[in-house]
Amino acid sequence: MSQDIAPSSDVILERLTKLHPKLIDLSLDRTWRLLGALGNPERALPPVFHIAGTNGKGSVSAYMRTAFEAGGYAVHSYTSPHLVRFHERIRLAGKQGSAPITEEHLSALLDECEKANADAPITFFEITTAAALLAFSREPADALILEVGMGGRLDTTNVVEKPAVCIITPIDLDHQAFLGDTIELIANEKAGILKRGVPAVIGPQTDEARIAIEMAAEKAGACLFIHGQDFSAHEEAGSLIYQDEDGLLDLPLPRLPGRHQIDNAGTAICALRKAGILPLERDAIAHGMTSIEWPARLQRLTKGPLLSRLPRGAELWLDGGHNPAAGRAISETMADFAQHDPEGEARPLILICGMLNTKDATGFFAPFRGLTSHVETLAIPGAPASVSAETLASAAAHAGLDAHPAASLDEALERASLAAGRATPRILICGSLYLAGHILAENS
Repeated sequence: MSQDIAPSSDVILERLTKLHPKLIDLSLDRTWRLLGALGNPERALPPVFHIAGTNGKGSVSAYMRTAFEAGGYAVHSYTSPHLVRFHERIRLAGKQGSAPITEEHLSALLDECEKANADAPITFFEITTAAALLAFSREPADALILEVGMGGRLDTTNVVEKPAVCIITPIDLDHQAFLGDTIELIANEKAGILKRGVPAVIGPQTDEARIAIEMAAEKAGACLFIHGQDFSAHEEAGSLIYQDEDGLLDLPLPRLPGRHQIDNAGTAICALRKAGILPLERDAIAHGMTSIEWPARLQRLTKGPLLSRLPRGAELWLDGGHNPAAGRAISETMADFAQHDPEGEARPLILICGMLNTKDATGFFAPFRGLTSHVETLAIPGAPASVSAETLASAAAHAGLDAHPAASLDEALERASLAAGRATPRILICGSLYLAGHILAENS
């Protein structure tokens, strides 16, 4: 007798995309309805570290998770989007640290949520977040690091009544069609996660964003800890120096490259300290700095088939940043790399870029003017919302860069090698987390 075979999570996930005509429709009503049908798992979560912001959310999450686990705590985490497989979004605590949810477990949760939803309209992010909250409510842990998907006020994750701490990382123009077309409007949406009596750690912000957050915090009754006012982090003599009202920490530099990672690490440390629920020794926080792994955030690819397509000694870097602020942070790091190249061995920087049509491509490219020698553009494979290679090349040219559209990744890599001439290039693949995920899959 044949047994019924449970559908794979990929099959269920594909089916769930058809439950709402829009991919994004910001509202909490559908989420509350489904969570009620599931028995309100959001009321049975471990202490929540809730993170909103435009850039740096994932890095801050990863710093906190690594530090907590080094301190012996069990931690769940929820991030988005994924790079290669959906399972990456949901990490469950375990005896040897957290790990992505298993296929069997995810399939069962998605099936349960689909049945509870009973074919009612609901977005993909809403129903999959409900599945994640269900998993987190059933598995014991000391903390849950919960990353906002988009915005904050109407984001599906904003159903936790009283988090242990709220965090807002740097805010910039992104998702303007949904969050507003000014920094002030976007900051108001992000600040929608702030709760009365809950400490709120605010990473580096423009004056416009900071003022909007301060006004929102006053209305919400949240207690703010602001970068540059209530805490600071900077590099000094090869160390990360963190300081707040509770004292100073002398720590190793973050493993992730880039000056912006000093800020991300400082924001994470402040959140760990201000939550006040899970004490951490200095050594555990230091371990979080040196052991963090967060793919596609200025990740150097040192092995895999893609390296074999490049000249001997070429460097290959990968970053999923996709807005003007990310462009500034990435270009600053690339400039730092160039400064430390041995004399007479300067590496030309060549970009291979793909972006979605919702992003400010010219704004992303602008900080690379005078830094990169050439840009190869390509459409992101399997991404219907990708900008065409030709359109993206025009945006790069408008930003003052020499650019050429490529028909494929293979062509882009080949042309990048040719553009370097006799020099050994530093090649950066950038512009989208969707492209980064494709690259990681291709290079596995």
